[in-house]
Amino acid sequence: MDGALDAADEAVDLLLDSGRVPGDILVLTTGDQHPWAAHELSFGEASYWAQFDAGDDVFYAAAEADRAKGRPVVVVAVNGGADDAIARALPDAMSGAGELLVVCGDPQRINTLIAAGV
Repeated sequence: MDGALDAADEAVDLLLDSGRVPGDILVLTTGDQHPWAAHELSFGEASYWAQFDAGDDVFYAAAEADRAKGRPVVVVAVNGGADDAIARALPDAMSGAGELLVVCGDPQRINTLIAAGV
């Protein structure tokens, strides 16, 4: 499951290297929070969400966070979580991605969820 986070971080690096603006990228996790999000949340939710609202940098959030929606690029790290929660998160991420959706994780699990009607 850590592989999904590593792949998401690598995807972000590639996106930035290709010229994407950091504020265009939203990274969502279906399991444990990304370490950046966990660190930033330690300073309080108001500070954390102010960074999202500013839109100046890559933002990391839990996939179920209703407030974290809509950026040109959404990267989803399928790093755990219940299948039904992931099945809800993937279409939400797709609708929130203005230009590009990148999904990272176990391809077999992701394909199974997509085939089930995600």
